[in-house]
Amino acid sequence: MIALLIIDMQKGMQSPTLPPRNNPQAEANIARLLAAWREREEPVVLVRHISRSPTSVFAPGQSGAEFQEAFAPLAHEHVVEKNVPDAFVNTGLERWLHARGIRDVVIVGVSTNNSVEATARTAGNLGFSTVVVADACFTFDKTDFGGTLRSAEEVHLMALANLHGEYADVRSTADVLGSVT
Repeated sequence: MIALLIIDMQKGMQSPTLPPRNNPQAEANIARLLAAWREREEPVVLVRHISRSPTSVFAPGQSGAEFQEAFAPLAHEHVVEKNVPDAFVNTGLERWLHARGIRDVVIVGVSTNNSVEATARTAGNLGFSTVVVADACFTFDKTDFGGTLRSAEEVHLMALANLHGEYADVRSTADVLGSVT
């Protein structure tokens, strides 16, 4: 079994107040992967960020904390609520995967350099065979530590470079779909 982990595909990620993003095809690719997993009846884990800050768009009760309609969980799918970027920290996700004998995970979602990267690093460190799907993730423009504004694509590619070969195997949607169907 291979679990599909969909990270933070919440309504708050569609806010027009967010910085410019990359990969406008990410949602379509995530939807293709989700459809394939559901068709094969493989495990799907939907992760959402629940902020501890009452003013956050991800605070409990805010519409931004809700899953986007295309990624709403089915009744039998596992939902993980996290308060930090890493979906393994204080959520029981590792235990849930181990209890089902799942040793392989495919990670998609947002944002590449934050929750996706943090979750993939931990998955790899915990010994899971981890794939991050490059074209099924996205991120936002960000100013680096030296004060230079980096485009979302630059931030995305650096995050993927940080992961590939050490914590995860970075692949494309087509490659993943070709290997699991």
